[in-house]
Amino acid sequence: MFTNATARGVDPFPAPRHDWSLAEIIALYRQPLNDLLHRAQSAHRHCFDPNEIQLSTLLNIKSGGCPEDCAYCPQSVRYKTGVESEELMSCEQVLEQAQRAKASGASRFCMGAAWRSPKDKDIDKVAEMIAGVKHLGLETCVTLGMLRPGQPERLKHAGLDYYNHNLDTSESFYGRIISTRTYQDRLDTLQRVRAAGINVCCGGIIGMGESVDDRAALLQTLACLPQHPESVPINTLVRVTGTPLAGQQETDPIELVRTVATARILMPRAYVRLSAGRTEMSDATQALCFYAGANSIFYGEKLLTTDNPQFSKDQSLFERLGLRASTDIASGETPAVQNF
Repeated sequence: MFTNATARGVDPFPAPRHDWSLAEIIALYRQPLNDLLHRAQSAHRHCFDPNEIQLSTLLNIKSGGCPEDCAYCPQSVRYKTGVESEELMSCEQVLEQAQRAKASGASRFCMGAAWRSPKDKDIDKVAEMIAGVKHLGLETCVTLGMLRPGQPERLKHAGLDYYNHNLDTSESFYGRIISTRTYQDRLDTLQRVRAAGINVCCGGIIGMGESVDDRAALLQTLACLPQHPESVPINTLVRVTGTPLAGQQETDPIELVRTVATARILMPRAYVRLSAGRTEMSDATQALCFYAGANSIFYGEKLLTTDNPQFSKDQSLFERLGLRASTDIASGETPAVQNF
């Protein structure tokens, strides 16, 4: 318990809601920053140790060659970004990387493959990787694209803890970013993952030209799901040369902080993860995001095909901020501070 009120057995926070209106979320997002941060930090302390960060490592197990047209993605075959198409890594290669990640302090190992939707033979190979990573004592997460009926159950049987499938943005803005799959396609995959008993990792990207209303609508969709995602990645656009969004303006750091804080308030028990774009963030911006309720990062040299802050830089920042790595492993649930 991390608040005096909860220590006295008094719960000052209501149960998480699933009925937020868009107007409520926009008002929350736009309130004075100090008020927003105070509310977000209060919710964060109610549910988590405020000085712990969950560390994940992301490995690109199959890069390039994706037939989708996601306007931000350097792995699409439609754009000339210098990313070469590669075959799926072997299980032995993946487990070697997972062991290195564990030795560096990661507690969750995420595997990403540039597929529109995996074939059943692909699921067999990834299931072997999941089982091996699980045996190492790490939480397991994969992002493989859209899943068909029956595939999530096979991944669950192999030991999968989390499935990542981001909505990216609001439904109304979505068509300006992607045309090769629908918003409903993404929601269908999330429903199949949840029905299989796998934890959901789902968030979005800011800085693609969307409005504040679009950011609020994305968070509304996530917060109004029957069960909140256990992990909510907040990405800032990485402007990769050759993609349609390469010329977008740099994301305002305060808008990132507001997005993190709003996500924390709406989904208080979720891990809110700083994901893509951390290379461009100052230490001060990251510190504000941690205060706003971010309590998970990708930790390592690469984030799929783009750079990520080096281990030593992250470790130095954690030391200066008095943060430490979370040791909660593979429970599939948020560390219980106050049960809602």
